[in-house]
Amino acid sequence: MHIFDQLSRSITPDTRGIGLWFSILCTLLTSTSVFADSKYRLLADQPYAAHPLQKMDVYLPKTEVKSAPVIFMVHGGAWRVGDKSSRAVVKNKVNYWVQQGFIFISVNYRLLPDADPITQKEDVAKALAFAQGKAPLWGGSADKFILMGHSAGAHLVSLLSVNALQQNANNIKPWKATIALDSAAFDVIGIMQSNRVARFYREAFGANETYWQQASPYHQLEDDIPPFLAVCSSQRKDGACDQAERFVTKIQHNHGNAEVLPVDLSHRQVNAELGKTNSYTAVVDRFIKQALK
Repeated sequence: MHIFDQLSRSITPDTRGIGLWFSILCTLLTSTSVFADSKYRLLADQPYAAHPLQKMDVYLPKTEVKSAPVIFMVHGGAWRVGDKSSRAVVKNKVNYWVQQGFIFISVNYRLLPDADPITQKEDVAKALAFAQGKAPLWGGSADKFILMGHSAGAHLVSLLSVNALQQNANNIKPWKATIALDSAAFDVIGIMQSNRVARFYREAFGANETYWQQASPYHQLEDDIPPFLAVCSSQRKDGACDQAERFVTKIQHNHGNAEVLPVDLSHRQVNAELGKTNSYTAVVDRFIKQALK
């Protein structure tokens, strides 16, 4: 089921036909680590484990908050590149939600070739458990987390969402909802068995079919999961929205709460435009507010 079928027609993209890799590079070339706007406080590079990449940035409202909701964001980058301080990852989202009293956390994790996607998911789990433990000290609530990820990060938060054993092993508290921003990797087996497999998928998932299944949110999904919103770019030609539809349908068959939101934006814009004043942000915001009730 789509949220507002007319939405994909109501958003006018700035550009069209941007390739996935070019989108990733554009994201990386526009990064920021500090906001000039004094409305926010930044706790930069908070370590959740020993590796230099196992850190997070915590964006707080200027005035102290108590029991605030938390958006926990995982960047993309084909499992090989990307950074928590990328402008497309943080700027508009922080501007929009921190101003409303949210805490916004942006997370780094180990990357290929040092860490495969399943290991990266384990990093995200450790980071989430750490953030939930620290949330009261930052003015947030461990019980009001929203997981969000873009691209490869959307795959990682989706994979964590279907992995109850990983959640239990890390003593993760239940969170309110998961938002996957334009993942085309819900069905890893289907990707790897297709006639044309992009190089970055081969580098990420290798040739082991057992690994494909373990890394595939669609195939790991067995039980109910937190409310799930799959945002997908209707401009993509690689079946991102088709995968989102099938994954959401499977969640619904398990009596879960899940919806698909197709938007007429490029892969990069799905990330960068979220938080701007537009109908896309309004729909995501309503989903978040409903999950927090």
